[in-house]
Amino acid sequence: MHRRSHLQPILLGNEEYQQLLNWSRNPRRAGRALALRARIILQCRHGRSNRQVAQRLGLPEQTVCKWRQRFLAERLQGLLDQPRSGAPRSISDSMVEAVLAKTLHEPPPGAGRWSSRRLASELGISQRAVLRIWRTFEL
Repeated sequence: MHRRSHLQPILLGNEEYQQLLNWSRNPRRAGRALALRARIILQCRHGRSNRQVAQRLGLPEQTVCKWRQRFLAERLQGLLDQPRSGAPRSISDSMVEAVLAKTLHEPPPGAGRWSSRRLASELGISQRAVLRIWRTFEL
């Protein structure tokens, strides 16, 4: 026997509807991910199934299900990016500035340019940290 689960309808207040429209129409301002989430909810409010919305938007059904559930539980706040897990940064902005300043403006004594080992030793940080900063800033 084929069993179809009933989806909880999404009813939007006027302010929520306007905010979702704004996000969906301005992906540069809101961010592409948030604009897509807004479009998912706007499609869901028409009573469409997760499968129908997924097909219309070219997404996996699980993605639609995730954002429908998150919206129903947390409303607009649930569509926003949440803090990521992981270790906090160990290199401060001032240390990044110091690496960049020395690399770009202070040649090492007796050499044409800094090696990652020498710069790391000079600043008291790891060689890997220097390499990550150089890679980030394409140096």
